[in-house]
Amino acid sequence: MNNIQSVLSDKTGTFELNEILKPGITRATMKGLVYGGPGIIELKNIPIPEILEPTDAVIKILKTTICGTDLGISHGKIPSVLPGTTLGHEGVGVVDEVGAAIRNFKKGDHVIISCITSCGTCEYCKKQMYSHCEDGGWILGNTINGTQAEYVRIPHADNSLYAIPAGADEEALVMLSDILPTGHEIGVINGCVKPGDTVAIVGAGPVGMAALLTAQFYSPAIIYMIDVDQNRLDLAKKFGATHTINSGKEDAVKKIMSETKDGVDVSIEAVGIPDTFDICQNIVRPGGHLANVGVHGKKVDLQIQKLWISNITITTGLVNTNTTPMLLKTVTSGKLEPAKLITHHFKLDAILEAYKVFGNASKENAMKVIIEP
Repeated sequence: MNNIQSVLSDKTGTFELNEILKPGITRATMKGLVYGGPGIIELKNIPIPEILEPTDAVIKILKTTICGTDLGISHGKIPSVLPGTTLGHEGVGVVDEVGAAIRNFKKGDHVIISCITSCGTCEYCKKQMYSHCEDGGWILGNTINGTQAEYVRIPHADNSLYAIPAGADEEALVMLSDILPTGHEIGVINGCVKPGDTVAIVGAGPVGMAALLTAQFYSPAIIYMIDVDQNRLDLAKKFGATHTINSGKEDAVKKIMSETKDGVDVSIEAVGIPDTFDICQNIVRPGGHLANVGVHGKKVDLQIQKLWISNITITTGLVNTNTTPMLLKTVTSGKLEPAKLITHHFKLDAILEAYKVFGNASKENAMKVIIEP
């Protein structure tokens, strides 16, 4: 069985065999971080992926990173990820091989890997709801093998990769795989941030910081950043937050309600736990928006009996990455500087240490880590 590459089927949730090798034939191997079940992740030698469909591309990873969702997977928070899956859904790389149907990319091209795979032709893709693509969506590092490896296979590559302009900072562009479009689309756009607004972002992690950076496109008057990590709050000030609140030391709801007329226009939840959602629903003013970005692993207490009469709009969502091309232009022009979010660098051989550092972000002063072969 060592010479059979297994990947997870996004259709059935069961293992499928990509190919059966003839006796005596072996596949070249690479290093990849493999999920082994709750609490188990291992750097292993696994087969290098191959083209399975004409619309595939195989990408040699140059730089990848760790997402808070990956931490959740490692703790068994996301049941769709089965043991044996290579983790990771972010990265930049160079095209190593393309399928016969690929038109937009060729071997040697440098590309951003989108966290969302899009066929481009299904009903949802035609609505730009790429996260619900009928043959894609969030599958990398979830239902198929992901980017925390030396190579990755990208289905529907023409629609799921973005060409990197010559001379661009590829390390910074890793942030365009996921966190920047997530913070922008699910936090800022869904929250309808507009000029003059008062905005509160609850959670100063990478996605919260991405919401902070992109909210400034729309000229809000005030941006509160709320977190329990003072180091992250200090960083948020440098990134454009006008006010910070350490919710581990003071009551964030009372402070905001005392400093505003009747709450904030937009509250953005960027953690994914009941306590932070509760803060958001208690600080949004009548007619305001609560944009939930955080990945929740259990139910929250929704105070609908208070919210309904205040004309509150609540939105949730998984990133579609339809704003990635625009964000790429803002980064390459220097208007947006996501490289500021990078705090640590690791080699792939040290990825387990990278997980420890990222998982202990407060102690390590970690924001985004870059991992390269």
